[in-house]
Formats: sequence, structure tokens, C-alpha cells
Amino acid sequence: MRNSLLVALIFVLLILLFGWIFTSYNNLVRLDENVGAKWSQVLNQYKRRYDLIPNLVATVQGYADHEHETLTEIANLRSQAGKTMLSPDLTTNPQAMKAFQESQTALSSALSRLMVIVERYPDLKANESFMSLQAQLEGTENRITVARKEYIEAVKQFNIRVRTIPTAWIASWMGMERKQTFDIPEAEQQAPHVEFK
Repeated sequence: MRNSLLVALIFVLLILLFGWIFTSYNNLVRLDENVGAKWSQVLNQYKRRYDLIPNLVATVQGYADHEHETLTEIANLRSQAGKTMLSPDLTTNPQAMKAFQESQTALSSALSRLMVIVERYPDLKANESFMSLQAQLEGTENRITVARKEYIEAVKQFNIRVRTIPTAWIASWMGMERKQTFDIPEAEQQAPHVEFK
């Protein structure tokens, strides 16, 4: 009688252990898939911006042929950003993530300079095509911000699970690693200097 009770207790404990392992693993898989989905949305928004740039540049070029240097820089940065977006290991490789961020930051900076240049061309600012492209680009930048925020939150949830015990053991056993997220470059952490003359 006592042996059968001990066997039953061990059997129940094994069922509970396996149940916990399966549940923990499935939760990690759900979190991992969520990170992947959020990352896809980040890339989707960057791709949208990437696709808009040639139209924006062509429109500005029609009005500002002598701003060739800035327009060429944007075209080159767009090309570099496109190459970086193709890297499959961005979310698990810190160097690849850093390169991705640097290319996107450089492209954002060049687009900001383009908008400053546009201020010199009143006809361009009033042009319906340009206004539409500018609105789409501004909307895309906002969507990128939202997508990055959602990705950062998904990575946070995943990384917490992957790094806390006891699920860290299951994550390690299943080969699930911590994901990379975005860092804010030091230059962007500084408050902008506003000067009225």
C-alpha cells in the first residue's frame, strides 16, 4: 500500500513537472513569435519609408537641382539601409543591430536635412505632390516610432522570461537567447538647443 502511494505521488509529480515544462516552453515560444511579429512590423515601416524616399527625392530634385549633394547622400544612405535590413540575425546579434540602427539614424538625419533644404523653395512647399509625400513620410516616421516601441516592449517581456529562473533553464535547454533591442545614440539623448535671435 505504501509503495503504491509513493509510486502514485511520483507519477503525479512527474506529470506536474512535465506539464510545467510544456507550459513554460509554449509561453516562451509565444513570446518569441510575438517578438518576431513586432520586428517584422518595424521592418515593414522602415521599408515603407525606404519606398517613399525615391518619390520624395524626385519631387525635390525637380525644384532643387543644385542640392545634388544632399539628394545623392540620401540615395546612398537609402541603399545602405536596404542592405542592412536584409540581415537575418539582427535581433540576436548586437553588432548587426548596431549597424542597422546606425544606417537608419543616418537616413533619418539626411531626411531631416532635406526638409530644411525644402524650406528654401516656397513653390515646392506648396506643391501638392510634395505635400502628400511629406505627409506620408511624417506618418511613416510616427509609425516607425510606434513599431519600435511595441518591439521594445515585446523584447522586454521575452528577455525577462529568458533570463529569470526557472524558465531560464528551459530557454537555455531549448537554445532560446536574449533578443537585441534599440539603443538611443548619445547625440539623440541630448536636449535640442533652441535659440531665438
